[in-house]
Amino acid sequence: MSDPAQEKTLTELAPASYECSACGYIYEPAKGDSSADIAPDTPFEDLPEDWRCPVCRVRKSQFRNIGARGAPSGFQDNLSYGFGVNQMTPGQKNLLIFGSLALALLFFLSLYGLH
Repeated sequence: MSDPAQEKTLTELAPASYECSACGYIYEPAKGDSSADIAPDTPFEDLPEDWRCPVCRVRKSQFRNIGARGAPSGFQDNLSYGFGVNQMTPGQKNLLIFGSLALALLFFLSLYGLH
């Protein structure tokens, strides 16, 4: 039997964008590069080695990873704060929230047994 698919967080789902260190052009995988016939949703790692910046023509090695464009600013830095809830997947958060509500309801109903 196969393992269920691993659930991912927002930061893991959003593909990383890359910025040209020479001119500031940002390669966004969701847009691709129409001037070089690069299809949308092509990750930076899958670009051909001879691909160059469409603005200033520098090599692919001159780009630096600036993180996921769709993730909130500072999101990765804030994951270590709190009680670990920030690192939970949406499914784990749902289980925690609705499990807590069910437990609170059971405690509330158990108060009728004291009467």
